[in-house]
Amino acid sequence: MAGFVVGDGDFLLDGRPVRLLSGALHYFRVHEGQWGHRLATLRAMGLNCVETYVPWNLHERVPGGFADVEAVGRFLDAVAAAGMWAIVRPGPYICAEWENGGLPHWVTGPLGRRVRTDDAEFMGQVERWFRRLLPQVVARQIDRGGPVVLVQAENEYGSYGSDRAYLRRVVGLLHACGVTVPLFTSDGPEDHMLTGGSVPGVLATANFGSGAREAFAVLRRHRPSGPLMCTEFWCGWFEHWGAERAVRDPGDAADALREVLECGASVNIYMAHGGSNFGGWAGANRSGGLHEGALRGTVTSYDYDAPVDEAGLPTEKFRRFREVLARYAEGPLPEVPAPPVRIGGAVAAAVDGWAPLAEVLEVLGDEEVAAPVPPTFEELGVDRGLVRYRVDVPGPRRPYPLSVSGLRDVAVVTVDGVRAGVLAAEEAVLADPVAGPAVVELWVESLGRVAYGPRLAEPKGITGGVRHERQYLHGFRARGLRLDAVGEGGGKVAFRAVQPRAADAPAEGGGDDGVGAAAARSGGAGAARPWGGDAEGTGAVGPPGGPGPGGAGGGAPGLYRAVAEIAAPGDAALELPGWTRGFVWVNGFCLGRYWSAGPQQSLFVPGPVLHAGSNEVWVLELERGGEDVRLG
Repeated sequence: MAGFVVGDGDFLLDGRPVRLLSGALHYFRVHEGQWGHRLATLRAMGLNCVETYVPWNLHERVPGGFADVEAVGRFLDAVAAAGMWAIVRPGPYICAEWENGGLPHWVTGPLGRRVRTDDAEFMGQVERWFRRLLPQVVARQIDRGGPVVLVQAENEYGSYGSDRAYLRRVVGLLHACGVTVPLFTSDGPEDHMLTGGSVPGVLATANFGSGAREAFAVLRRHRPSGPLMCTEFWCGWFEHWGAERAVRDPGDAADALREVLECGASVNIYMAHGGSNFGGWAGANRSGGLHEGALRGTVTSYDYDAPVDEAGLPTEKFRRFREVLARYAEGPLPEVPAPPVRIGGAVAAAVDGWAPLAEVLEVLGDEEVAAPVPPTFEELGVDRGLVRYRVDVPGPRRPYPLSVSGLRDVAVVTVDGVRAGVLAAEEAVLADPVAGPAVVELWVESLGRVAYGPRLAEPKGITGGVRHERQYLHGFRARGLRLDAVGEGGGKVAFRAVQPRAADAPAEGGGDDGVGAAAARSGGAGAARPWGGDAEGTGAVGPPGGPGPGGAGGGAPGLYRAVAEIAAPGDAALELPGWTRGFVWVNGFCLGRYWSAGPQQSLFVPGPVLHAGSNEVWVLELERGGEDVRLG
């Protein structure tokens, strides 16, 4: 079997110097039926290696409830079949702009800031997870005939903490679980990040998007020997709801890649192919230089302005990168694969069924919990989805302001069954005062848990309280509606027939995008892009819009159904004209969140999800629904 080791200046494969020309492709962001095509496309770009994270929370959604951990092994087998090496980054924390940085909500909920430290309870959970996961990796290491050449210990820890004992524990646990290929860490090329995130005896690497010579000079101050590697060469960037598109000039990115390789370094292009945040797994960030500002949810598309776009198509950046990488290839590059098949033409499917949110919750929701104060999503066991909070305002009493503290993240509020507004700030006050007695409902949605920075592990839901004037309201009834429950049980919902709305009778409530852009824009200025320049943010929260109660549908919140007739399956883009904010399933497969706030205007539908004939689409609309869905 081959031996892959870290040499004084190079990676060595059976004693021969090799350079890793790697690209990030996350198996969980690409439909399994399309792994082969994407890998072949990356191979044709000139890559000899593929990197993937492993999100713990995807595979263990409830304690001990492991789900398809074997997907990791199947992906690594696909990498080997493509004739490529593999880099695995198992965390336990991964960032990746993924929900909660990959950590399960049932871990971060009770432990809070104890995660990512040498805390006995946290490390006990990590060990249990690693012993379930790592056999998939260990059996496929290069010294056992597989493709895996490197495994990462933790992830960008120097951007978060300084617990050296924790890092040593993670390294020791990886070895104890059978990892024999070299381990590595990756951090920003800054002194405090490298000192906080590196481990003696473990290869240290750097993450950056430009300025390779300067970055490697900093790395060399900390590690005078060993291979140089940029583990995350940021060739593009991710996007937030309500912000502008993130685009990097292909020529600029190719020049920066060339500089990395001219330094004699190995590289992992992040992302080579980004894919999609299916299932509502997109995370969030906090704005500001120290990542402590307003929440900014990540969009469903993880296109990343990568050389291979979200639909698997080569871009101009692909062609520029291929020219750079061809100089370092051993022999001619493979031909670029043919593009995936798309559906034959545009298809519009009118909504034919609707069920109000309250009925959906009654059929698919978790058990209602009564508590003096509002329980968080974590306390209710809700990872992705929404929670209905009910509380009574005592009376009689005159109207007073109704306020919510610690709101994470958006609440649609009704008073005695009548829509009263949308709240979209952590400290929020309803526009109109509320008199008592009254029954208040707050339908609270998480826009994604923070994936990076000091606000990691913060809870979701109403994390403070609800006040009437200065008085806290007590006696809450809370009930969760998890996205997984909708995907698994949507067929149990009794849909009512929908009558098309007249052209002059829009859904009540006004507002083109409801809370839409308002909640998204509350994030303020966009995060700085790593190659220079800023992603512009927008203004403050504006007035809420969206529907009030209507007839059977009529644009009101709820679960909508449409059936799309397709002659032959293929990739497609799903558009929702006139809809506001929610989630979409196609044949039971959750595409993720849509939001009229933009910048994303459509959702990618993988061809393997569709089939010839009738395809059922469910839309969980949380504000104002439309009349049809469109595939093209």
